[in-house]
Amino acid sequence: MPLTKLQFKPGINKDVTSYSNEGGWVDGDKVRFRLGYPEKIGGWLKYSSNQFLGICRALHNWITLDGSNYLGVGTHLKYYIEEGGAFNDITPLRSTSAAGAVAFAATAGSATLTVTHTNHGAIQNDFVTFSGSASLGGNITAAILDTEYQVTNVISSSQYEIVASVAANASDTGNGGPTVVGAYQINVGLNSQVGGTGWGAGTWGRGGWGSGSSLTTTTNIRIWSHDNFGEDLIINPRNSNVYYWDKSGGLSARAVELSTLSGATSAPQIAKQVLVSDQDRHVIAFGCDALGSNSSDPQGNGVQDPLLVRFSSQENAVDWWPTGTNTAGDLILGSGSQFVQAVETKREILVWTDTSLHSMRFIGPPFTFGIQQLASNITIMGPNAAVATEDVVYWMGIDNFYTYSGQTQQLECTVKDHVFNNFNLSQTDKVFGGVNSEFSEVIWVYSSDSNSLANGGTGENDRYVIYNYKDNIWYYGTIERSAWLDRGTRSYPIAAEGGYLYNHEFEYDDDGAAMDSFVESAPMDIGDGDKFSLATTVVPDLTFVGSTSLASPQATFTLKARTEPGAAYSSTSSGTAVRTASSPVETFTEILNLRVRGRSFAIRVDSSALGTKWKLGSPRVDIRPDGRR
Repeated sequence: MPLTKLQFKPGINKDVTSYSNEGGWVDGDKVRFRLGYPEKIGGWLKYSSNQFLGICRALHNWITLDGSNYLGVGTHLKYYIEEGGAFNDITPLRSTSAAGAVAFAATAGSATLTVTHTNHGAIQNDFVTFSGSASLGGNITAAILDTEYQVTNVISSSQYEIVASVAANASDTGNGGPTVVGAYQINVGLNSQVGGTGWGAGTWGRGGWGSGSSLTTTTNIRIWSHDNFGEDLIINPRNSNVYYWDKSGGLSARAVELSTLSGATSAPQIAKQVLVSDQDRHVIAFGCDALGSNSSDPQGNGVQDPLLVRFSSQENAVDWWPTGTNTAGDLILGSGSQFVQAVETKREILVWTDTSLHSMRFIGPPFTFGIQQLASNITIMGPNAAVATEDVVYWMGIDNFYTYSGQTQQLECTVKDHVFNNFNLSQTDKVFGGVNSEFSEVIWVYSSDSNSLANGGTGENDRYVIYNYKDNIWYYGTIERSAWLDRGTRSYPIAAEGGYLYNHEFEYDDDGAAMDSFVESAPMDIGDGDKFSLATTVVPDLTFVGSTSLASPQATFTLKARTEPGAAYSSTSSGTAVRTASSPVETFTEILNLRVRGRSFAIRVDSSALGTKWKLGSPRVDIRPDGRR
């Protein structure tokens, strides 16, 4: 039996023809490459059975002096601090009514209540908490009223509707009494981008000259930026106010406007992103409003400048008015039309506009920070598209991937066309970049065009692409995740989806269910494919070490044959390799008797068995010439 050992180049190459990629991998899902060989990625499990409200697009982890391990979770509806699996709502309040300014009206047989409050400022899906209520006289008691509600419908500027936990009866004729107070949380954000098309939509240079654009950026999704200031937390819903959460108030306390804190001077009222520079301890606001009218004004002027950068005095989160005795100040980004994202590295802060990349460095008094342009005609996909690992930064642009490590370079990508030719350009802000440092991976999750609302999908992220920066290879797959955070101070990387947090790289299943994974090679032939070949046997070479199923972890080998590069696979044959023992040595199915005939053939390895971890080595195939016809 003449056996041919199969050895392939690591990574997936999707951007060349399958015939020219002979000796490489052409497709896969839920696999990574380590030491040159493909293996199934780690699985995931819900971090907690508790669920949060909204779609999470921001995660931030920090530890306090008393050892509390906090995780900030920003959704399009709320902001939480997670500890011990519990989600503590610290969403800031927008306003609190005067006592008696709120009145209720009920209809017998209906749980829907009409709330009257002049100039309430609420929008649909906003949250409001009532207190001081009296019973309406029947089923709608004070205890039912005095809780948090979500606005289901806005009737007018003075009326909106909520839904109680019980239906009213004929006795519910009261209005809640003269002491009702409504505490309104900040307006909720969108979960999908909404905008228009035509000339001027999207960034300069996108698409052909004179072409309309489908890129929608007029109304953006709710994205939070956040950073800890010591034990405390500074948060900012993009294009909105800056808020401060004081740890000393406990997890039941809400974040408050930065400008309301004692000693505040010209604190930003609106910003696109905030961060705290680790080395010099300045709070920095990007795309914010200018200074207030004078040094006694606690807040900025409220007029957003999309290219303005302001920073507080060192070690002081509330002092933003520049003087000769502090280090507060501002900068203007010199190119582009708006700020997009800032990422801190060990040496500098990288700042992207829609057309350029800048470096911001602490230089000390009197200027505090200096800024210089690093590159022009550089794009970035969205506010979460760039990530840093050590001193190297990676990001997804409009149609390329980039890296910066002292100079800006395009990353050669073997799956570029696969990603960008099926990209949902209407939801670019949903792109989320993260790091999986254990495996030297940068991951981007994004929404494919196949999953766009226009194509009947959800519009949410359903794909991932990974760059392994240690081995300089790429691979991709399918997954539904809206945010990602490297393990940091936690045991596992954390990702968010559907109101839950998931621990990733946890065993090898999909939250307790079997997780499908596969890898498929490009076609191979004998010589130049001028002769037909007959493949009859596969000798597996793999390991199931790490599998949580001790009984029978398994993987299926499939041979696929075709006659010409442009032809469909006309012959397939599969067999399953099953582990039969793990001790004293691992043993599994020795030979798979398969039979395919063609000018070229490909091999596919997949697994859908519960608790199975597999890693492929160098399988061997019995393949021999079988004539010219």
